[in-house]
Amino acid sequence: MKYRVSLIGVHMSNELTLLDAIDDMILVGAVAKDWKEAVKLAGKLLVEGKRVKETYVDAMIKTTEELGPYAVIAPGVAIPHARPEDGVIKPGFSIVVLKESVKFNSPNDPVYIVIGFAATDKKSHLKALQILAKLLSNNEFLDNLKRCRTKENVKKLIRLFLAGIVQD
Repeated sequence: MKYRVSLIGVHMSNELTLLDAIDDMILVGAVAKDWKEAVKLAGKLLVEGKRVKETYVDAMIKTTEELGPYAVIAPGVAIPHARPEDGVIKPGFSIVVLKESVKFNSPNDPVYIVIGFAATDKKSHLKALQILAKLLSNNEFLDNLKRCRTKENVKKLIRLFLAGIVQD
């Protein structure tokens, strides 16, 4: 089955909204001693959400070790991921808001927000990344995300900012 990610929460055929892709895979106030532990936290949420196999989490770490801090896409934000064949079951995102930052050895360090990402192929995730890019390029969104203390706060914040994107 193919999935598409949309901005709004209206389902059409096989469409998956961003909030559906995140589901309850959110952890706030998390503690990680280093980037590997932060990636494992994001990966564990994807495993628990039945979006990926355990092998995918290991591949996320291995990819970062091999390619360097490619996943740190903006100041304070990392989106670690691996290849679909490394164990993706279905598309998904996990969000980890760290209590204290970790370093990936990137110019965009320190990282407070780690978004685990799983795609079923090389193309279907492009729309989702566009949506995330809009959210993550908004400093107000990022500042508020860092201050969230519950899963529900994170979901409300995403809904609020997605509504603003749709209206723009």
